[in-house]
Amino acid sequence: MGVSPGMRGHSTLQSLLRDPSVTQEKVAPGTSKRIFALLVPYRKQLVIFLVLVTVEAFIGVLDPLIYRQVINQGILGKDVAVIVRLALLVAALAVVDAVILLVQRWVSLRIGEGLMFDMRTRVFGHVQRMGLAFFVRTQTGALVNRLNDDVQGAQQALTDVLSTVVGNLVRVGLVLIAMFGLSWQLTLVALLVLPLFLLPARWLGQRIQVITRERYDLDADLNAMMIERFNVAGALLTKLFGRPAEEDDAFAERAGRVRDIAILRGMYGRVFFVALTLTASIATALVYGWGGVLSVRGVLDIGTVVALTAYLNRLYGPLTSLSNMQVDVMTALVSFERVFELLDMPALIEERADAIELTRGPANIEFDHVSFAYPPSSEVVHGSLADVTAPEATSTQGVLHDVTFSVEPGELVALVGPSGSGKTTLSYLVPRLYDPAQGAVRINGVDIRDVTLESLHDVVSMVTQDPHMFHDTIRANLLYARPDATQEDLMKALEGAQILDLVRELPDGLDTVVGERGYRLSGGEKQRLAIARLLLKAPDIVVLDEATAHLDSESELAVQRALAAALVGRTSLVIAHRLSTVRDADKILVMSRGRIVEAGRHQDLVAAGGLYAELYRTQFGVESADARHPDPSIAT
Repeated sequence: MGVSPGMRGHSTLQSLLRDPSVTQEKVAPGTSKRIFALLVPYRKQLVIFLVLVTVEAFIGVLDPLIYRQVINQGILGKDVAVIVRLALLVAALAVVDAVILLVQRWVSLRIGEGLMFDMRTRVFGHVQRMGLAFFVRTQTGALVNRLNDDVQGAQQALTDVLSTVVGNLVRVGLVLIAMFGLSWQLTLVALLVLPLFLLPARWLGQRIQVITRERYDLDADLNAMMIERFNVAGALLTKLFGRPAEEDDAFAERAGRVRDIAILRGMYGRVFFVALTLTASIATALVYGWGGVLSVRGVLDIGTVVALTAYLNRLYGPLTSLSNMQVDVMTALVSFERVFELLDMPALIEERADAIELTRGPANIEFDHVSFAYPPSSEVVHGSLADVTAPEATSTQGVLHDVTFSVEPGELVALVGPSGSGKTTLSYLVPRLYDPAQGAVRINGVDIRDVTLESLHDVVSMVTQDPHMFHDTIRANLLYARPDATQEDLMKALEGAQILDLVRELPDGLDTVVGERGYRLSGGEKQRLAIARLLLKAPDIVVLDEATAHLDSESELAVQRALAAALVGRTSLVIAHRLSTVRDADKILVMSRGRIVEAGRHQDLVAAGGLYAELYRTQFGVESADARHPDPSIAT
């Protein structure tokens, strides 16, 4: 009746495996209150669960008392009717106990899985709304681990506290009351044996804890090797430079260490269970020995001796688990606190409560004395999520300084300049991936910090140097921009992006899977698919960040034709290293060290002999005199 010895032993081992150093952690004030707030929607289930735990523990205490009556009144009294009635009672209690355990498990799952669902959705939603700076500074693996392992760990820790700690407290309390009521002398003898197991068990638990931590590290090392070799970029590198035999040997060596430590951990665990069983057996022998002597002398009846030995199986496991109760509770608190750390990180880009809708239609962009510096990691991400082994990757010094310019509706304005001059940073401010430190960015005269993010993203769209594609079909990647688009809309967008013929030639057409990050497509094809996605969205403002920087001449020509269709009638801000792509821009802004140092059309800037002319001469290898009168055939 009740939980089996094997399950109790596993629960006891899991409790001892908790890291005792967690008790040294200082949990942020209010953590417990926040956990209770999460449990409010499940308060009815919690009450039911605790009632079921108490009833199940009470039923477990009744069994030995019934056995006592079976022996004393039934067997020794030779009363068959008593034996039958009590046997039927034991069977009935067993059925009730089985039903209670099933319902208890169902309620526990409803609470635990519901809580995990609530936390995961909250964390995912919060992370989705974090600014770009957060993702730039955050280790993706650490973030995914926080979303999966920490959320699951918090849920499991709470479930363990509810089921193990609360259940064991009730169970041990009732068992001790019953045992002391039957014979306080034998109960004390049984309790004196417990330290003989508990002290070695704690040492054994610490050894298993060290081994378990080492196994986690080895598993992570093995997984990292597989991830590095099995993603597209890693597989390509391995194919080009890898040595298959050595790769096999390296993997076998790591997998062998995982195997060996798993065997060692398994043996330590088996020793633990054997020691628990041995201790219980020794205590049983003592109770039977002394109890038998007392029974012969008439001090105790035989039924009481049998009942006491039955209670021993219900006492040792729970008592051992309760000896680690503080660690169990602190583990739950710390696990939740790690989740709360992520939820408490501020989203640097937030929508104001009174934000207005940005109207659609012809749009102008205005930068009004804009200055900007990237925020330090301490303001963006918690240290446990950042790559603390790497130096500060982005300077927190000023990147943009007093930038002022405007782009009129339908104009194409190009940004050029040396690497690191602030072009990409400036482009990030238009879709509000960052906010300026000083000054304002306005669209149609409205500060973009005063508009809703949804309406802003409807108006502004961006094509980056390396556009991201989900590991999904072409259709799904296009519909991400506009979920309600029809088949005809998709075809028009693909045609405008100069990629319709290619898609039609594919065996699966729009249902072709593009692969991880779009690796099944060439660079030019991926860019054109990104442009098709932009055309489908039909924004009023287009920002292009080096869209043709790494393409061959043929792909660049195809992308340029696609861009020509995409930019018609739209306000455009284009970043380019290849000056040939912006010769026909309505205005060219030349940037250096975060400032606009020149502005004008191509011919005027070349004739001026400034930074733009120097960049032009360097790129095309012409002399100063030729640069002032460039041959149009050069720009191809």
